[in-house]
Amino acid sequence: FASYNIHKAVGVDRRRDPERIIAVLREVDADIIALQEADLRLGDRASVLPKALLDDTPWRVVPVAKRPRSIGWHGNAILVRRDMAIESGEALDLPTIEPRGAACAVVRYEGARIRIIGTHLDLSGLRRRDQIRSLLEFCNGCERDLPTVIMGDFNQWGRRTGAMREFAEGWHVVTPGRSYPSRQPVATLDRIVASSHWDCVEAQVHHTGLSAVASDHLPVIATLDLIKK
Repeated sequence: FASYNIHKAVGVDRRRDPERIIAVLREVDADIIALQEADLRLGDRASVLPKALLDDTPWRVVPVAKRPRSIGWHGNAILVRRDMAIESGEALDLPTIEPRGAACAVVRYEGARIRIIGTHLDLSGLRRRDQIRSLLEFCNGCERDLPTVIMGDFNQWGRRTGAMREFAEGWHVVTPGRSYPSRQPVATLDRIVASSHWDCVEAQVHHTGLSAVASDHLPVIATLDLIKK
């Protein structure tokens, strides 16, 4: 699993380069990827990653977009390996002052059904707790025993402080490390949160020469094993 805020494909050199983002995704080579800031914020909210580029990758986009030229919802998109069966895709609204949402997918892989949620939480911090509560209520209102992974830019500096306290018993908060700003990261804003169905085998920040300039965030990665019951 990987989460990556691609900053609308604009790098720290202020150049918009979708091909550079795709190259970083190929470096990461995760099976399931949550993207933030994948669509433009104004106009028809077009994807910053052209369809032709995505069609030439090992991943396909989970259909959650409400606009024809978007690939996500409020910039949140989910990519999965092409051999994974997508059962559903859904755009979720979050309590907000500024525009925020989440993308949700249920996929099937090697007989297992998995729920993935990609999100980008409030920058101000005023509604962050409410947004996490909303996501947890959504999960509880669906199939409660479905293995779930919530990924994204949580905009929360503390590992176990503030809004992250909402993930209580039954959730593992994986904080791979400092991921922002990309050249000299000091903040742990990007996280992967797993339900109790998972064991975390390994987690890391993907810091390479290319990822250090492609966006203002670095991708975070976690290898999760589904616990056999």
